[in-house]
Amino acid sequence: MKGLDGVDVEAATVLDGGTLKHDREFALFDADGDVVNGKRTDRVHDLATEFDPESTTLRVETPDGTVRRFDLNDERDRAAEWFGECFDADLRLRRDESLGYVDRREMGPSVVSTATLEAVASWFDGMTVDGARRRLRANVEVSGVPAFWEDRFVGDGAPAFEIEGVRVEGVTPCGRCVVPERDPDTGEPTPEFRERFVRRREATFPEWADEDAFDHYYTLMTIARIPERDRGATLRVGDEVTVSE
Repeated sequence: MKGLDGVDVEAATVLDGGTLKHDREFALFDADGDVVNGKRTDRVHDLATEFDPESTTLRVETPDGTVRRFDLNDERDRAAEWFGECFDADLRLRRDESLGYVDRREMGPSVVSTATLEAVASWFDGMTVDGARRRLRANVEVSGVPAFWEDRFVGDGAPAFEIEGVRVEGVTPCGRCVVPERDPDTGEPTPEFRERFVRRREATFPEWADEDAFDHYYTLMTIARIPERDRGATLRVGDEVTVSE
């Protein structure tokens, strides 16, 4: 569900629209039709959630240890009412199986390298790699490549890469919002997060990246596109990744 905890999966199918199956398939909207997410409220960090895409069961735990379970296939109204009480709003829970409620519906999955997350975690005292992962929330994570590897795939003349033959083309660097500044468990902001992030990002900007493709240094990960010919394919953990010049 958009705005709540992510889910690790062993495989993900590319939908006909170019996004990944189950990625933000559900989302909460208020009476004005505006989505509820971490950009809008830090209350999302108060909830620890687990989601089973196959059964569409959402488990929610509140700070006091109370646990609720909802079958989002059959109990969307019940879930929306409960979340409305949490967020003090009149909410509706919607489902989109064709694209999901991703931020850039005309594009595809976001990509980051494990080494990039390790680098970002090293910039902040006490931040773990998993903490950086939960703050930055990429769809696809690539191991065995250098930090900021994903930066090379945006800009004029940039190469693409393939995941077991599935072509992935970079579209744009991902400008970050307020969410990465917050501890993913408590919602507390990290002091001077943005300022330190920008300084370190500029200092470590890779020579293989096209700086003209970046509007500013408060960016991390690449938003990609999967061509129509490769939609319907499945990406799996362990697939080989190769650069396609």
